[in-house]
This record gives sequence, C-alpha cells and structure tokens, in this order.
Amino acid sequence: MKRSMMMAAVLTTAMAQAGMATSALAADDEAMEKCYGVALAGENDCKAGPGTTCAGTSTVDYQGNAWTLVPEGTCTSIETPHGMGSLSEVERP
Repeated sequence: MKRSMMMAAVLTTAMAQAGMATSALAADDEAMEKCYGVALAGENDCKAGPGTTCAGTSTVDYQGNAWTLVPEGTCTSIETPHGMGSLSEVERP
C-alpha cells in the first residue's frame, strides 16, 4: 500500500509540473506516452520483457523494460529511486 501511495505521489507531481490534472490519466482524448522504469511490481500497463504476457506482469519495482502510460511530456520528469522515467527501455542491475 505504501508503494502504491508513493507511485501515486510521483505521478501526481509529474502531472502537476506539466500543468495537468490527475484526471488526465483517465481521459481518452488526452495524449499519452509509454514511460519505462516507473511502474511498481505488478502495476505496469504492458510489455514486461521476455517470458511475460502483458499488463501487471512486471516482477520488480521500476523494472526497466516495463512501461506505464502517462500524460505526454511528463515521463522524463518522473523521479524514481533509480533515476528518471524514460521514453525507451532502460537497463537495470
């Protein structure tokens, strides 16, 4: 629960910096982008690497090859314990 609250705070901060309301995540007409390395374990939107199926299959927090949809322009401003969000897959030790 604490991790989910932390991720929500991170996303809220990023959206506020971009001048968007948190409801933008649900807006169908809002431009969204894939953001790698920001999802918590089991909370990715899709593609969690070889041997996985899709949404909810990431196995570790901030998995570098798992992505979450975020409002366009906010990904690289999302801070994680491993650095910032990325528009492409990232290597994680």
